[in-house]
This record gives sequence, structure tokens and C-alpha cells, in this order.
Amino acid sequence: MAKSPSKKIKPDKPAKANPAASPGLGDRGPAIDIGIGEADRKKIAQGLSVFLSDAYTLYLKTHNFHWNVTGPMFNALHNMFEGQYTEQWTALDDIAERIRALGFNAPGSYAEFIRLSTIKEEAGLTQAPDWRDMVGQLVVGNEAVCRTARKALRTADDANDDPSVDLLTQRLQTHEKYAWMLRSLLQ
Repeated sequence: MAKSPSKKIKPDKPAKANPAASPGLGDRGPAIDIGIGEADRKKIAQGLSVFLSDAYTLYLKTHNFHWNVTGPMFNALHNMFEGQYTEQWTALDDIAERIRALGFNAPGSYAEFIRLSTIKEEAGLTQAPDWRDMVGQLVVGNEAVCRTARKALRTADDANDDPSVDLLTQRLQTHEKYAWMLRSLLQ
């Protein structure tokens, strides 16, 4: 039986997201009137921006581990990681588009993702971690995404933003399942 990784990765506190409003100041388009005030939309977009940053960081880490996993669990983990990062990639677009629907710009650069994410980025390695360490890091990463989603969900729920609540609920279900499946490999 494999043991859980001995080091618990504690996420850093993310920087506060301050998404830019869109349309810009000179835009002549109509104001956004979706039944959620601008202040609430901004708070929701801030939470979703941190969530997007965590989700993107986890996606990148999962894809990295898909490429670099070795050992007796190679085939199973290579395929599992591929399924997870493929699903995560599609979800990133939904999150960014929700931020846009709220009237704000979505973060879209590595610098923004690093600044906003609660998940520690894996430094470039000359040697990949052992498969158990990879799985442990992905458990921690999925759990971090869940915590960020819950925080953003509370903000969206308080503002009666049902589409954001629905999106975050679906993502919670997915990432909790990933965390469970990955954790099971280490028990």
C-alpha cells in the first residue's frame, strides 16, 4: 500500500483579482443589465478569476504529469491524466466566458494566473517527481480548486447569480471526484 505524500502543500493566499470592466470607457454599447448590479458582478468576476487561475494551474500541472509520468503505473496514470486535463481544458473556456458575460475581462496570461492562483506552480524540473508525488500533488490541487470554487459560489449565490452557481457546482462535483479517484490510488 502506498502512503500519502509526507509533505502537505499549503497554498499561498492569492492576490486579489481586479478584473477590468468591459466594455471599456469609450465603448458606445449598451450597459449590462442582467439583473445583477455592477458591484456584485465585479465581486463574482473576482472570485471566478481566482477560480479560473486555480483551474488553469491545475490543468497545466495535470498535463505536465501526463507527459512525464513513469513507472509501473505509467499506462493507467497517463490515460487518467489525459482524461482529466482534456475535460479541464474545455471547462476553462466556460469559466472565462462567464466572467465575460458578467462584463469583465478574464485573466489570460501566465503572469495573471500565477499572481491569482492558490496552487503552487510546479517549477521546471530536470527530473519528474515519482508517480505517487504526482498523484498527491493533483489531490492537493483538486482540493484547492474545490475550496476556491466554494468561496466563489457563496459570492455568486449571495447575488442570486444562478448561472455562476450552476457552473461552480458542476466544477465542484468534477474536482471532488478527481480528488477522490486520485486519493484512492494512494490508499
